[in-house]
Amino acid sequence: MNTRASLERDLAALGITPSDTLLVHSSMKKIGLTESGADTVLDTLCAFPGKGGLLVLPTLTYTLNAENPVFSVLETPSIVGLLTEMFRHRPGVIRSWHPTHSLAAFGEDAAAFTAGHERFDTPCARQSPWGRLIDRKAKILFLGTGIGCNTFLHGVEEHFGVPGMLTETREALRVVTPDGTVIPVPSRRHLGNHSRFYAKMEPIFDRAGILTRGRFGEAACVLLEAAPMSELVTELLRRDPFLFTHDRLPE
Repeated sequence: MNTRASLERDLAALGITPSDTLLVHSSMKKIGLTESGADTVLDTLCAFPGKGGLLVLPTLTYTLNAENPVFSVLETPSIVGLLTEMFRHRPGVIRSWHPTHSLAAFGEDAAAFTAGHERFDTPCARQSPWGRLIDRKAKILFLGTGIGCNTFLHGVEEHFGVPGMLTETREALRVVTPDGTVIPVPSRRHLGNHSRFYAKMEPIFDRAGILTRGRFGEAACVLLEAAPMSELVTELLRRDPFLFTHDRLPE
């Protein structure tokens, strides 16, 4: 059975330090039987940020649309796993206000990191929290999920300007802020289901030296470095802007 002590050792073995910004994609089922369950997993993750450190989990709600347009920062549940939904309710965790691609953060810079996400009409703009992962030289940890769910790569594609990746029109979505104010956030959406081809990048990231493998409980883990990943993928998109519309490996 996993314990907090054993999970802390697993994190340390991956090379994660208290000053890191760490984005975590997770599958609680893959982590396996854990003493006190998901709370122990979150206790372990929330214990690591020290001075300058930040823990970030996606709290996505991309099923919202023009027919179901209201995102409540406090009430709308995350649709990307048990740990993300439990995390956003924890004391000290702050959720960004984007209606489809919010992030929740814990650490001394959580408020600054999440601020202003609602100002952008795309999910992962360069100046949004997704882009700030590059500035903070974040690490991205995949706990039993594989790298196909690498939402950060949607951001890299956005920043590059991949043709046809975003809708031309904006849906009239609305955000209910924590104080109950309702604000309009007209939003464009991602097109093309590009994430189905993200996993092909694993051997490329491995050869580039920006990927670390390990375990967290029973889950196989992959740890990626955000800034060099962005640089590498941007260069590959210059050669082939449609890199993530097919399964061929880049040359």
